[in-house]
Amino acid sequence: MNIFVAKLNFDTQEEDLQDAFEEYGAVDSVKIIMDKFTGKSKGFGFVEMPDDSEGQAAIDGLNDQEFDQRTIVVKKAEPRENRGGGGGGYNRGGGGGGYSKRY
Repeated sequence: MNIFVAKLNFDTQEEDLQDAFEEYGAVDSVKIIMDKFTGKSKGFGFVEMPDDSEGQAAIDGLNDQEFDQRTIVVKKAEPRENRGGGGGGYNRGGGGGGYSKRY
C-alpha cells in the first residue's frame, strides 16, 4: 500500500518517518519529497508498506496525530490519474493570436 503523508515538519528525516510506520508493520520504502531548487523538504512524502492491513493500521494510528511537533495527515495515496482537480496549463482558451502567413 502506498501511503501519502502531509504536513510534515520540514526537518523530519526519512528515517524518523520509517521508525514511526514500522511500529505498524514492514516498510518497503520512505520518500520525503524535496524541492529540487532549494534541496529542502516540501513537507510531504510517501511510505510504501507491503501489507495492506498493516498500512491501514498505520493510517488509522498516525492520521491527525502529532509527529515531530506537527499534526500530520496520513492517507492512502491516490494514483495521479484519480486525484481529480483540473488540468494545469496556462493560457487556456482564448482564440486567435498565433501566427499569420503572409504571401
